[in-house]
Amino acid sequence: MLIPFLASSQNSKPNIVIIYVDDLGYGDIGVNGAIGVKTPNVDELAKNGLNFTDAHSSASTCTPSRYSLLTGSYAFRNNAAILEGDAPLIIDTKKETLPKMLQKAGYKTGVVGKWHLGLGNGKIDWNNRIDLGPKEVGFDYSFLIPATGDRVPTVFLENQRVVNSNPNDPITVSYGARIDGGYPLGRENPEMLKMHTDPYHQGAITNGISRIGHMKGGKEALWIDEKIPFVLSEKATSFIAEEKDNPFFLYFSLHDIHQPRIANIKFVESSTMGPRGDVIAQMDWCVGEITKALKKQNVLENTLIIFTSDNGPILDDGYLDYAIELLGEHKPGGTYRGAKYSVYEAGTRMPTIVHWPAKVQPGKSDALLSQVDLYASLASLVNQKIEKEAAPDSENHIDAWLGKSKKGREFLLEEAFTYGLRMGNWKYIKPKNKPVPGWITQKFVDPGFRKEIQLFNLDKDPSEENNIAENHPEIIKKMEQKLQEILK
Repeated sequence: MLIPFLASSQNSKPNIVIIYVDDLGYGDIGVNGAIGVKTPNVDELAKNGLNFTDAHSSASTCTPSRYSLLTGSYAFRNNAAILEGDAPLIIDTKKETLPKMLQKAGYKTGVVGKWHLGLGNGKIDWNNRIDLGPKEVGFDYSFLIPATGDRVPTVFLENQRVVNSNPNDPITVSYGARIDGGYPLGRENPEMLKMHTDPYHQGAITNGISRIGHMKGGKEALWIDEKIPFVLSEKATSFIAEEKDNPFFLYFSLHDIHQPRIANIKFVESSTMGPRGDVIAQMDWCVGEITKALKKQNVLENTLIIFTSDNGPILDDGYLDYAIELLGEHKPGGTYRGAKYSVYEAGTRMPTIVHWPAKVQPGKSDALLSQVDLYASLASLVNQKIEKEAAPDSENHIDAWLGKSKKGREFLLEEAFTYGLRMGNWKYIKPKNKPVPGWITQKFVDPGFRKEIQLFNLDKDPSEENNIAENHPEIIKKMEQKLQEILK
């Protein structure tokens, strides 16, 4: 029975699963040199798949990179920035998206996990179906963390309705004025907290953790942080089981390893790095649940899994969990300089693995690739035409993604608080004559912008330590011209 199944599955459209981790650095997985934490499930994907050494998110922060992934458009074109928990949907529902394109190709589409792309079209009514969300941008099924784990409301949404909503305990959310009778605030009740925070995260306390923003009501709907990986994995694997007889697209967007980093007891002390290392192990378990589900449904052979992250690593992002003190010899960004919020390489150079037993040969690739290109590349894979004006920045590099070629992009844009541009091993950083915002310096992050032009040769200087702009005016001129073309 096995041989006919394989033969037929290899001739059908593959299932597509994007596992999108949050704040995971290039060096945070075992195969890329992690120390102090083991990632056996991710390493198994790499062993049997293609491990990319120069694949990038489009931006060094979460909302912009997610926007680019799903639209094939750079985030700056829509002024996409990190959103609050009650922000309106930033994806134009009239425009084509990656899931809409795959729906037209015959796919059932689902998103499970962190959303952070806005909801609704103004003030959100959390007590009824939210009118604009994943459904309107192409997802048949959705189970969401609306924004981030450190923002209210701390409730799940299933198909754009709050799970376990109680009309007798309506939810109110505010990112401005305090709500009378709302949940206690971290800045006033530190004795109630599981961990202390910076001033920015001292809003509503739920499950012993203070968040950004104010909230009232919805007590029965509140999530328990320690259970989030199990809830999300169960919803993702249920989607796989339900859609196993159709081509399906699953966008599995994990909360881990974003702060607050609250590991389930199953993973506490599974690393030597404290909570940050423990949630890396927790993330790895979630990856294992997906591959187990695909095996159980006999669809792993013909499923294209893309494992990657939304932006670079961050140690201190508002909650006191001793990530800096317990780091040891581990290097979250590998040999690369930078972090989340930074234009240096570690801000966007992501751990990236492609696994598709039916088509992809195991190995490594140094092709220069961007997540913004997944739109056009997957459209090519499923023989679906891209609509006019859709995915304006997405390039078709399906042969590189599948290991048939090592030729990726000629130029690659990196969005941060300024712009970086790659051309082969050359890295250009656009100058910016503004001071670093105080909230970034408090996170021990160098965002990378300077008053002067920066140019690096990553082949000789992967850590971007030696600015050689003065020595290469011709390279500078070419890269400045290309950047202006993109920006205009």
